Amino acid sequence: MTHLDFAFLNWNVISAFIVKGFFFSIQLTLIAMVGGTVLGTLLALMRLSGKKWLVLPAAAYVNTLRSVPLVMVILWFFLLIPMLIGRPMGAELSAIITFTVFEAAYYSEIMRAGIQSVPKGQVYAGYAVGMTYAQCMKLVVLPQAFRNMLPVLLTQTIILFQDTSLVYAIGAYDLLKGFEVAGKNFNRPVETYLVAAVVYFIICFSLSMLVRRLQKKIQIIR
Repeated sequence: MTHLDFAFLNWNVISAFIVKGFFFSIQLTLIAMVGGTVLGTLLALMRLSGKKWLVLPAAAYVNTLRSVPLVMVILWFFLLIPMLIGRPMGAELSAIITFTVFEAAYYSEIMRAGIQSVPKGQVYAGYAVGMTYAQCMKLVVLPQAFRNMLPVLLTQTIILFQDTSLVYAIGAYDLLKGFEVAGKNFNRPVETYLVAAVVYFIICFSLSMLVRRLQKKIQIIR
């Protein structure tokens, strides 16, 4: 029986194979979080507008993407977009676009719940002092909605970071890919996958603890 040996995972190996993937996973997470939140907020406002020509396409977008596995969406964008634009796009750029578009559907539902959590009396008060719908949303509703939903938004972002490992399907070089390449080069796949699991756990568990502390602070403020 082969014994586990982690000695090969020194700083030289980590810097050569894993750091690059780690930075791409972080980059992908942050871009998809910001882009998804902006697009998701727009979709939420469309669904709450009460106008069918805005509600129906937004609802179709959200419900469709929330009903399809992420890995399939990754493959669709990676294979179909180059056919539409007539040139290859690259695995990393394809992953960034896919995750932003996909996560927007989830952030949209979070923001919709956040907007609906703001008492309607505050909206009416905004109208009473002469605010338009856009001003009321920008100055009164959205700031409170973001604060109310911040723990949930951050929790979804942690899930997003975990999901970045799915870009292996199109060959993008993320954190998990870095561990996989290191394992193949040193013929130690079991060790590298075990270490990868520990690294993902430490990152996600630590962030979850921070989100819990933030949630308690927000509850105290309320």
